[in-house]
Amino acid sequence: MVASGVEVLHVGSASRDIAPEDPRGWRLGGGVTYAALTTARLGLRTAAIIGVDDAAGSADELDLLRDAGVDLMLQRSPEGPVFENVKTPYGRVQTCHVVGVPLSVPTLPESWLAAGAWSLVPVAGEIDDRWAEAVPSAAYLALGWQGMLRDLVPGARVIRRPPSASALLRRADLVGVSHHDVATGTSLADLAALLHHGADLLVTEGREGGLLIHVGSSGTHEVLRYLPTAADRETDPTGAGDTFLAALLASVLRPAIVGRTRSRRSPDLRFAAAAGSLAVEAPGLSGVPDRAAVLVRRARERVRRAVLPSEASQVGVPEGRRV
Repeated sequence: MVASGVEVLHVGSASRDIAPEDPRGWRLGGGVTYAALTTARLGLRTAAIIGVDDAAGSADELDLLRDAGVDLMLQRSPEGPVFENVKTPYGRVQTCHVVGVPLSVPTLPESWLAAGAWSLVPVAGEIDDRWAEAVPSAAYLALGWQGMLRDLVPGARVIRRPPSASALLRRADLVGVSHHDVATGTSLADLAALLHHGADLLVTEGREGGLLIHVGSSGTHEVLRYLPTAADRETDPTGAGDTFLAALLASVLRPAIVGRTRSRRSPDLRFAAAAGSLAVEAPGLSGVPDRAAVLVRRARERVRRAVLPSEASQVGVPEGRRV
């Protein structure tokens, strides 16, 4: 029996992603929306603090979160992040039309402060180091790093920002980042040095799978490579990494969600990879799967040895080659 109360609290701004096929001309996005919907559909009691501008605050997609059981606190702001993603032969080119504003730390209900896990998933650098102090010391903290690795200028192409030390990184227990968000040849040891001893660093690599690095007292301690889980089709890759990280967090927070006999509190890469593969099969948030779908997809992949030790020491892709 799982105790009552909020299990995970997600924080971040919703973005509006330009989508000409949508009657509004945009689709609601942002890591916080994907992460909150993922943990809720996996069965965790979920709350979310979401920064929204006027348009995002009335988006139909927020009803998907409410219908899944997410308790929402909308932080209204005069403007929110707006992005345009264009596919090219060399990968995705992302342009920032509006940057948005930082999120302030609000007064929270006691039941939210008691959440066993927090998930900070900035999309445009809106979460600063003040939030590291806001997270209770006993809470497990997951951090979506990619939203901190972007230099954003309205009307300009998004440029990568080199990784650097921060209080958020040092506090986080699980950090997720795409290899597209770091430069070619980035040292895993250098990235691991920014995290605390005992933390885990997830590096997603799209169709190649990815890496999970466990940080030891002197840097990288163990590196595991997970193989990609095949999707039946790829309709929209947006949010797949956020879905993966949220599912990985869920597997740590409530191990039984992965299977009735599992009790070990450690990241389950195959479960998370199955969730991420399902997320790309439908546009936007409609692709976020529930637990039953994830378990079926995960079972389909059991014929392969999906997690392997790795000797990888570097990650990253050239600037401009983003998919």
